Amino acid sequence: MGKIIAIANQKGGVGKTTTAINLAACLAADGKKVLLIDADSQANATSGLGIDPKEPEASIYECLVDDYPIKSAMQPTCVKGLNIVVSRIDLVGAEFELINREQRERVLQKAIAPVVDDFDCILIDCSPSLGFIPVNALTAADSVIIPVQAEYFALEGISQLLNTIRIIKSRLNPSLEIEGFLLTMYDARLRLANQIYEELKGYFAEMVFSTVIPRNIKLSEAPSHGLPVILYDNDSRGAISYRQLAKELVSRNRKAKAAAKKNANQ
Repeated sequence: MGKIIAIANQKGGVGKTTTAINLAACLAADGKKVLLIDADSQANATSGLGIDPKEPEASIYECLVDDYPIKSAMQPTCVKGLNIVVSRIDLVGAEFELINREQRERVLQKAIAPVVDDFDCILIDCSPSLGFIPVNALTAADSVIIPVQAEYFALEGISQLLNTIRIIKSRLNPSLEIEGFLLTMYDARLRLANQIYEELKGYFAEMVFSTVIPRNIKLSEAPSHGLPVILYDNDSRGAISYRQLAKELVSRNRKAKAAAKKNANQ
């Protein structure tokens, strides 16, 4: 059974989509079967993998609103082992169209259920909000990765997101966990960036990934070529960091499974 991980932060410009694309690509390159769901109406994860949102017959919108089978909506990408369910601008209207749907917070969970066993990992790229679609993503997910930009206002709004996660855990998804906080756009030369990393570690300890994502021109350029950074420039600092993040994620989950198995046998 695959693990479902939402990538969420209501603050925009923190590297959610960059992380979704490149983490998914690195996991796939490591031999994992990965599905990326673009749940942001801006469709940047879709275009960042070289796919025109208008070309596929169906997007995540049809899966949510029209109960279109998610398996039929999946598209192959330029990375072997990585499939995507694209997004389009019409996803903006999904919240209004589903407002009277019974169990509307579980629509995405229901859509994903038939394909969970087909993948090692399903990543959901969320929009920068705490609206209907991100709530659906967090309800469907096993865990959430929270990208945090290495800047002065980095921690602003995190308390609001954590409060949303607490509400979802109590009302909709008791098993939802924080996979980790990921520091992005990191510049080791800046005292402020190091200070923010230490603050994160102080607040959230082991929940902060050891891997940090640096500011890197290749990471910025890759989406305009419709490629993840490992295909655009595999030797760049950005590519090295996301490969490291994929390894850290796999290692964390392997240790967590081993610990759970040990506790079950005691």
